[in-house]
Amino acid sequence: RRAALTWSGILVGTVLAIFLPFLVVAPAGVAASLARQLSRPLQIESLGSALLLPFHHLDVLSLEMRSSHGSQNVAGAPGVVAGVLQTLLQAAVLIALWLRFARGRMEAERLVRYAAAAVLAFVALGKVLSPQFLIWLVPLVPLVRGRRGLAASVLLGLALVLTQLWFPFRYWDFALGFDATVSWLVLTRDLVLVAALAVLVWPFEEDRRGSPSRPVGESSRS
Repeated sequence: RRAALTWSGILVGTVLAIFLPFLVVAPAGVAASLARQLSRPLQIESLGSALLLPFHHLDVLSLEMRSSHGSQNVAGAPGVVAGVLQTLLQAAVLIALWLRFARGRMEAERLVRYAAAAVLAFVALGKVLSPQFLIWLVPLVPLVRGRRGLAASVLLGLALVLTQLWFPFRYWDFALGFDATVSWLVLTRDLVLVAALAVLVWPFEEDRRGSPSRPVGESSRS
């Protein structure tokens, strides 16, 4: 319990150190920044948008693009509903990852794996999935050891290659006309990222507390 309180205090202190100076100087600016991010629409390359686009091409839905918040987004009710659901899913997955790590074995390998999984969940399930966001994953996912790390790294590499098939050369064909080929590429890329997340967090035997462990901070010895 003492360790939990200590680490909780460190977390709160870190958050305060980041936000408190800005809250003191410009509280309205901080509030406006957070509100802007929470209220921004569903970007066209996000998972929610990618799942809607097949219905657009099948004439089940009629979607349109609207530029705002520095990105191209799905306008109208379908985009709003998908954006809300995706935000709730993202929050639920992140909280589940944090709780699952906290309840499991405290060891270095799990720390690295869950850190990579948390960033991957934030990217793959966010309302905005710009191509540059994948760069955040490049230094993290390959650090995960074992077959899980290898499989997730291969999937990340595939996602990077798929992204290059439309960005930047065919991006505006997609943004302005929802190009069908690019729509399927975007959906495939987004699902590959979700698969990489599943590889990192799927409940395997070694995640249980009873298995042999090495505490966080203890180096491995050969």
